[in-house]
Amino acid sequence: MNWANRITIIRILLIIPFVSCMLKINDTSLSEAMRNNMRYISIFIFFVMAGSDVLDGYLARMKGQVTRLGSFLDPTADKLLMTCACLLLASKRAHVGDFLLPPTVVVLIIGKDLFLLIGFIIVYFMTFQVRIVPALIGKIATALQLSMVAGILIGPEVSEFIPGWIWLLRVLWWSAAGTAILATFIYIRTGSRYIEEYEQNNSVH
Repeated sequence: MNWANRITIIRILLIIPFVSCMLKINDTSLSEAMRNNMRYISIFIFFVMAGSDVLDGYLARMKGQVTRLGSFLDPTADKLLMTCACLLLASKRAHVGDFLLPPTVVVLIIGKDLFLLIGFIIVYFMTFQVRIVPALIGKIATALQLSMVAGILIGPEVSEFIPGWIWLLRVLWWSAAGTAILATFIYIRTGSRYIEEYEQNNSVH
């Protein structure tokens, strides 16, 4: 258990207060000021989690603290955060103003993670090995999704200065969805090749 993994675990735990605050941003039993405060707290927590994602990766690489646990926890933290954020931003209870995330985008983004989980299980039971190999397309997809969520959370303020902000967000969230689909196909191909190589090596021995 090194510092990189500790930071990742803290990031996972921060999802709880993030979700709790998001569920209150449209609560009519609260004053408008309180609802806005809940969103501001959600924004703060989200940026802390996004920043910690960069920090734990930096520590793991620069201090040689890359571990199997960290290789599993880091993408798990990203997927938990994005799943919760997407579901909240597409719901009537926790959406941000006029920036309601389309359900199709949510399905595509979360669907990618479900396919990856299923693929991970298949690879494990066929090879009895834990294989987690981050791909560039996966990092791009994560970056787009984080930018999408951040853009929606700060949408009410930014739209006052940039009238076309909603259109920029639409481009961003469909780009995130498209990248998620592409990443899914690439990971499926990578996993299939790994299984084929594993079977070939075993057949030789």
